[in-house]
Amino acid sequence: MEKYLVPVNSSIDKATPIKRHRWKRSLIELNGRLGPNYRHHFSGLLIESYSETGLFPHTYHVDGEPCRTHVNWFMDSGSSNYPSEISRHGISSLEFDSKGVYLASVTKSGCLTVHDFDNIQSPDWKEDEAKQLLHISLCQQLDVIRWNLSNQDEVACTSMKSSEVYIFDIGFISSEPVQVLRKRPNISVHGFNAHKGFSDIAFSSDDNSRLLASDSNGVINVWDRRASDLPCLELSTNSTSSLNSIKLSADNEIIYGASKQGTIYMWDLRGGTSSSAFRNHKEGYFSPLIAVKLAHELEKISSLKAQSNIVSKEIHSIDIDPSCPYQLAFHLDDGWSGVLDTNKLQVTHIHCPPPPWLDESNDLANLSYLRKPCWLPINSIYVVGSSSSNGLYLLDFYPDRTSPCHVDYNEDIQSTDEATCQHIQNRCLSVSEGVTACVAHPLNGTIVAGTKLSSLVVISQTKMSC
Repeated sequence: MEKYLVPVNSSIDKATPIKRHRWKRSLIELNGRLGPNYRHHFSGLLIESYSETGLFPHTYHVDGEPCRTHVNWFMDSGSSNYPSEISRHGISSLEFDSKGVYLASVTKSGCLTVHDFDNIQSPDWKEDEAKQLLHISLCQQLDVIRWNLSNQDEVACTSMKSSEVYIFDIGFISSEPVQVLRKRPNISVHGFNAHKGFSDIAFSSDDNSRLLASDSNGVINVWDRRASDLPCLELSTNSTSSLNSIKLSADNEIIYGASKQGTIYMWDLRGGTSSSAFRNHKEGYFSPLIAVKLAHELEKISSLKAQSNIVSKEIHSIDIDPSCPYQLAFHLDDGWSGVLDTNKLQVTHIHCPPPPWLDESNDLANLSYLRKPCWLPINSIYVVGSSSSNGLYLLDFYPDRTSPCHVDYNEDIQSTDEATCQHIQNRCLSVSEGVTACVAHPLNGTIVAGTKLSSLVVISQTKMSC
């Protein structure tokens, strides 16, 4: 038998085994599910796939005459020497309905427009009055618009210069709102009615009649539309600082508010031990459950504190990550963006772009806008309009240390795998005009940005060769 045996080659034992990368698709093909870590691994490809595919100016007409936004745009088109005039127009807010069929937007000049999204994303799309579902030119500035989550035929809009919330039914071709909600009159120490404008609106997803709106005096007004056009409840911050942005949690139990002084407030609408949550306006305000000063949390980030002087900054916007409900994104007036973990009440992500004053082309008119970023529907990617240039930041805010924006991210100890490193990154995407607000399609992730010149910029994924 020994003559059939092959002698052992000692060189084979000393040979270095070939290292092969683990086949990442094995589990995907076995269970048919894309895990969050797998999606994050390729999120860089998603970010790189976006590009501008369309620019549509607001050159519309109402009853044959140019609308107010169109007129202001035409008057200011040659006034580059007077940047303060730019604040007279520009898209201040826009939002998709829950299915992404319709896109609603409002302008600083007072135009409310609702488009069929299929018409906007068409590459050969041009102005066609017949394709507009709704176009109303109001005689006042408009700063926010929201769809009614429980009734997708309704949109609500309001202004920082108005004490009324206007609700329109897009099923009716009418320039008159179907309902107007009003703020309770407030008498100041001098005896006259103090002005209170509204900065943001939130609808309850399980109650067609409940609407919330934040005002410039640090109060969230809550209406029961079945009972009255006046608020049935007022949530107070115990401060007169304006609330720039509010967000209702998916379960409609917690309402978040962001103030001009740099504080994020949280109210528990369930009441719990604080039965005062359901008091009426005669019994007093309902104070916040928690208040988080962002500057204090940012000071806890040693690497950031070593490079920057941390001071309180105005919060322009807050938004909840649809992929991770405990991630509350915030955007500050100096262009910084980050994430507050609402479970731990800690800042977990931060992005600090170059300051606006480094860009000589930047002007002070930027300060007249509350920039409104958005989340992509998957992968925890935050889309932010640049405060210093014509561009968008696509930020990876994935909820662990592999995110390049995570406060504990250390590039030196991350995986050296080339395929992994090239996909975990942020991106600054140049667009045609300065962005004031953006929104992502809830199904396919197409981004629509509103600009300072009242145009709509469509940014979508393009086909790329492997």
